[in-house]
Amino acid sequence: MRYLELALPTAAENVALDEALLEEAEAAGRPTETLRIWEPAEPMVVVGRSSRIEQEVHGDACRRFGVPIVRRPSGGAAIVTGPGCLMYALVLDRQSRGELRTDDRAHRFVLGRLARALQPMKDGVRCRGISDLAVGDLKFSGNSIRRKRTHLLYHGTLLCNFSLDLIDRYLAMPPRQPEYRGSRKHAEFVVNLGLDPAEVCAAIRAVWNAVDSYSEWPQARTAGLVADRYGRREWNEGF
Repeated sequence: MRYLELALPTAAENVALDEALLEEAEAAGRPTETLRIWEPAEPMVVVGRSSRIEQEVHGDACRRFGVPIVRRPSGGAAIVTGPGCLMYALVLDRQSRGELRTDDRAHRFVLGRLARALQPMKDGVRCRGISDLAVGDLKFSGNSIRRKRTHLLYHGTLLCNFSLDLIDRYLAMPPRQPEYRGSRKHAEFVVNLGLDPAEVCAAIRAVWNAVDSYSEWPQARTAGLVADRYGRREWNEGF
């Protein structure tokens, strides 16, 4: 598997790059798998493909503090990320991995591997709900899927040393909640791993055998997706 450790300057570029990697794999005509890990330099809100911003995001607070809102190509609810929160993206070959045939199986497969990578460093890590990782009943990772014909994009968050108060500042309570949340507020539901991000990166890279450094990332397609979609208010806030 290829490995790309790259954070681009803007929220729109970073979301676009995940989709560009998926499109690149689809066009390759052969299994093309990539692990990307990055950490935002500034806070940003990322909403799901079908999210309604007025229901999930405190838009006034985002505007007041200059926090960008960008819509990703995958489902799920809105998240806040920024320094101290690792973002990862996996582009996986659907045809060679039977575990990816349905979304439920894909969640179990990917999250199971991530949990195994982190358990030696943090007691109590386990899969919770449909697409979360938690320490006990406290969530530190939310994840979502975007499928294409031959590959899928699986991406999500890993709270390491994030300013958790930003979640309540920028997000409303989600319209859909896993049962284990028990209607708890963000501050009562999320937790940092408290681990060195470099060690987390190394563990995830090892569990996916992402040994091939990748530098020729799809710059032109990323820029095109920003221009056509992720840099446009109509896409990010128009649902």
